[in-house]
Amino acid sequence: MRLARALEEKQLDTRLRDKLLAEGKLSKETLASYTGDLPDDASNCQVEDDSDSKES
Repeated sequence: MRLARALEEKQLDTRLRDKLLAEGKLSKETLASYTGDLPDDASNCQVEDDSDSKES
C-alpha cells in the first residue's frame, strides 16, 4: 500500500494542489483539514535584517 500512500501525499503537494482543486480531484474541505492540522512553527522562525549588507 505504499503506492496509495505516496499518491495521497502528492495530492497535497503545493506544486499539484491548485491543479487538483481545479479538476475536482481534491476538495477544499480536505485541504482545509490538512492545513488546519499542521503545527505552528512560528517559534522556530528567525528573521534577519539584511538592509545593512546592501549598499545604497
